[in-house]
Amino acid sequence: MTSTDNAANAAKPAAKDPWELPDVSGLVVGVLGGTGDQGRGLAYRLARAGQKVIIGSRAAERARTAAEELGLGVEGADNAECARRSDIVIVAVPWDGHAKTLESLREELAGKLVVDCVNPLGFDKQGAYALKPEEGSAAQQAAALLPGSRVTAAFHHLSAVLLQDASVEEIDTDVMVLGEARADTDLVQALAGRIPGMRGVFAGRLRNAHQVESLVANLISVNRRYKAHAGLRVTDV
Repeated sequence: MTSTDNAANAAKPAAKDPWELPDVSGLVVGVLGGTGDQGRGLAYRLARAGQKVIIGSRAAERARTAAEELGLGVEGADNAECARRSDIVIVAVPWDGHAKTLESLREELAGKLVVDCVNPLGFDKQGAYALKPEEGSAAQQAAALLPGSRVTAAFHHLSAVLLQDASVEEIDTDVMVLGEARADTDLVQALAGRIPGMRGVFAGRLRNAHQVESLVANLISVNRRYKAHAGLRVTDV
């Protein structure tokens, strides 16, 4: 190796530790669809971990009632106020209201870090099956509808039952996080890591969100067969 090679190598910055994540403890997290099972469960777990949480709903009174039931300093507001007041906004609305909700909040969500956890699924006599939106995935639909927001995808594979069960101290699972900018996915990974037992793992760009969303159909089948609340663990990382 020449002295020139040595100088070039010395000039390269050290590779970033993938587990060196930012402090998100001071950020306000809004949960759109926070009165539904998944959204309510996420709001509860994050608030229990010390995060400031605002539940959003189409009806402010419904959100406030849910927030009072959760306690832990959780607040309730209509979706627009929730989006405006939050630093990170988790989208946990039903798939059939996904596009309409995001379209109506484009202005309030501009500049925000948006975390989409919606799973486009259908159900028939054979059970759950994945739907494929025109954009490719729910997360890609969100990115298309919210050009002024930083859209990521995460929290798809969590059991609403476990999230809401106050007797469960830790949720033993990994959270697959997808997005276009490392700074954004690092924030979401750090947020997932606030919940005891959870770990956020980077899983690619938004173009890979369809597979992650679709896997929920498989987990539903696992849960029905084994009477479980299955999650995922990524090994060797």
